[in-house]
Amino acid sequence: MNNMETKKWIVITCVIVGLVAICTSFFFILKNEKKNNSEEEITKTIDDNVYEYGIPINLYDVDEVVVEKGDYFSTILNKRGVSQKIIYDISTKYKHIFDVKDIQVGKTYHTFFTKDTIGNPKLAYLVYEKDKKSMVVFQLLDTLNVNIIEKEVKTTTKFAEITINNSLWYDIQQAGFSPLLALKLSDIYAWTIDFFGLQKGDSFFALYDQVELDGKILDINDVHYSVFKHLGKKYESFYFDEEGVSNKYWNSKGESLKKAFLKAPLIYSRVSSTFSYARRHPITRKVRPHTGVDYAAPRGTEVHSIGEGIVIEKGYKGGGGNTIKIKHNSIYTTAYLHLSKYGKDIRVGKRVTQGQIIGYVGSTGSSTGPHLDFRVWKNGTPINPLKMESPASDPIKKKDKELFEAQKQAAFKIVSEFRLKQTYLKTIIEPLG
Repeated sequence: MNNMETKKWIVITCVIVGLVAICTSFFFILKNEKKNNSEEEITKTIDDNVYEYGIPINLYDVDEVVVEKGDYFSTILNKRGVSQKIIYDISTKYKHIFDVKDIQVGKTYHTFFTKDTIGNPKLAYLVYEKDKKSMVVFQLLDTLNVNIIEKEVKTTTKFAEITINNSLWYDIQQAGFSPLLALKLSDIYAWTIDFFGLQKGDSFFALYDQVELDGKILDINDVHYSVFKHLGKKYESFYFDEEGVSNKYWNSKGESLKKAFLKAPLIYSRVSSTFSYARRHPITRKVRPHTGVDYAAPRGTEVHSIGEGIVIEKGYKGGGGNTIKIKHNSIYTTAYLHLSKYGKDIRVGKRVTQGQIIGYVGSTGSSTGPHLDFRVWKNGTPINPLKMESPASDPIKKKDKELFEAQKQAAFKIVSEFRLKQTYLKTIIEPLG
């Protein structure tokens, strides 16, 4: 073989080796790409799972059921194919986490059945809604387990500014806010504003925390700052948590909004008769003193003690019907007449708390219809309950004044920011409308 032929074969050999190398490399690239694609598919499948309560719910057939009368944990599981042994084990071994006897009628639970193509699905999980925030997860296949999952609660700061045209409750709802805010405000101002006497044109604004769960409003927490304008007078409220003090709301001077007495002893529809020393009695038609206020309300309406005190009288008092009399301190005494019945465990000598139910509206004694005749004595002399100035609780302590003032200024700033934002949005939206 001459040199030319030798060179020719060397070139051919190199080309063949090169082609083999390229093919081999291409094979491994395809193999690795296929492997990577498979891994990506697996990862994608895992990532595409939709989890709830820690369960990939898209892998199961899910149903929502309500606990009915006669349902027990054992019967619920048993009719879904769970063995008596598993039911017993779950009930006993995990009793310290959740006692299955506490399952209540009306509560909701969710069942998770395996998607068995053969047609023999099995109950893998049961999730019981313990309350709005907590879910009890029962794992029933393979490894038995019970755990409680707390749902994520979201708290956001809101600002509402509303003028009363119909009622506090209705106008708050119409403005797109939770009616729970009405209840919160009525609690805060219970000692200073008669919320059943609100007038058209009264207004308020409130900076508050709203608690949400699963996109639904769960509660209204602290109202950081609010101003209520009622009958031309302005009532401010600031939230400040002072150690050892039950009251959390104060006016701008640091005086407690919580008074010794509530503004009214019940939820009433109207004042049917006012305080007078010359009222014509609706039954006898005789003119005589009526040293109290009549609140018209449906029979059975709860009647509350306006303040702490001791029950000094309880019983049927002729024209006053069923009556309760409470001595609050050395100065003030109150009485509640025409009751249909008394509150639980109310007796002479019993100490009652502010807001405690002491009886229910009725029409006993000399009465033309269901109402509460409410009376107040100051130092033994009858006074008009509607004009009574309730004694205030203790003001904020001197050591807390500086911190209180700082929180006030912070509240002012946040309210200003909300108002600026609302003004800006209004200038944009109104031209578009």
